[in-house]
Amino acid sequence: MTDFVIKRVYDPPSGKDGIRILVDRLWPRGLRKDAAALDLWAKDLAPTPSLRQWFDHRPERFAEFKRRYRDELKGNRAVADVLGQVGKAKATLLYAARDPAVNHAVVLAEFLNKSRPRKPVRKA
Repeated sequence: MTDFVIKRVYDPPSGKDGIRILVDRLWPRGLRKDAAALDLWAKDLAPTPSLRQWFDHRPERFAEFKRRYRDELKGNRAVADVLGQVGKAKATLLYAARDPAVNHAVVLAEFLNKSRPRKPVRKA
């Protein structure tokens, strides 16, 4: 089983991406839909508009943003929907933010990786 990984939506698609999921609520500026090569647009996995606007991609707010966003994800039915659709397949979460380390996709990938069902370990 492969973990969820993240990639900027403006980067070219790759055969290694697996299922390509856009996780932004808004469509990325200047990107044609065919160029995105999406399998799924999971708008409901993105932070709520009020949280996104409060965060404003400010690095000094990232720790608090992560806490608030995880709280949103805990009650979000879209998490189970996406996990069910992806199953054990490789999945790449696509985002439009410029900063690869301070964005919601980082938090979402971590959350989904922890939420993904794992095979039980068999004891000998």
